[in-house]
Amino acid sequence: MSVLIFAEAKNGNYKKNAFEAVYYGSQLASAIGTEAFVFTIGDGANAADLGKYGASKIWFNNAQAKTDSQVVSAMVAQAAEKAEATHVVLSNSALGKAVAGRIAVKLDASLVSGANALPIGNTVTKGVFSGKAIASFEMSGDKHVISLMGNSLKPVETGSSGIPEAIELDIPQTKLKVIETKTVDGVVPLPEAELVVSAGRGMKGPENWGIIEDLANVLGATTACSRPVADTGWRPHHEHVGQTGVAIRPNLYIAAGISGAIQHLAGVNSSKTIVVINKDPEAPFFKAADYGVLGDLFDVVPRLTEAIKKFKA
Repeated sequence: MSVLIFAEAKNGNYKKNAFEAVYYGSQLASAIGTEAFVFTIGDGANAADLGKYGASKIWFNNAQAKTDSQVVSAMVAQAAEKAEATHVVLSNSALGKAVAGRIAVKLDASLVSGANALPIGNTVTKGVFSGKAIASFEMSGDKHVISLMGNSLKPVETGSSGIPEAIELDIPQTKLKVIETKTVDGVVPLPEAELVVSAGRGMKGPENWGIIEDLANVLGATTACSRPVADTGWRPHHEHVGQTGVAIRPNLYIAAGISGAIQHLAGVNSSKTIVVINKDPEAPFFKAADYGVLGDLFDVVPRLTEAIKKFKA
């Protein structure tokens, strides 16, 4: 019996969501009195660090073929069977969403996607209705798959580096053909970002976006935007946050010149702290904000940027 955690690697490196999943899985394993095994796809060069977050054993398989969701789910299911796992834990990332259901079917397991806390017994909680409510799910059966919502808990180093061990798996032939993959490099992806600075139509035009980027740079934050901004081509679509864009859960979300329509709030209201900058006192966003600044963003944002620079100095 064990808990198997699937840790995603990108170009051989691990991001916060992988450490969150390992820490979550190790805490779950401790609660039910078993071991936490980690499985990762790649050469395992940097996998030793996963041991710092509680993994007692680290497995890797350096799959040579292109690994799509079908292949990944088959490999994780095989690793789970090899570890005699009662629980499989993975991140609720784009890949996690694509493979969690497949893994559950292969293992004949129950599935809770987007969990936001450790299970209590067989009960797991998750946000529903765009984060407006919390639902409790009772897992049945002998095996369970849990995907963890990003930024639900802070990963804590509880152990030391491990020794990755290569394992042999039966890698199936893919039935999918990947035509093109578009990635954004050099920035923290929005679902993983802890600090986000966002803006809307109040910016008046793309030529004014420099003040938002300046604030983001001084904070070390990722930039985002509302849907109308992305639809008009002011900003790329991967920066669109909201119900029809990317749903995020950062520690800090600063929104400048965004009215706060319900569709936008649905994608950001799980943020731990929301700061709204708007000159319209009737803007709906103020009702959801932890802090509100009533004023012209072209005056407030540069002053905020300078204040943060002085504070850091």
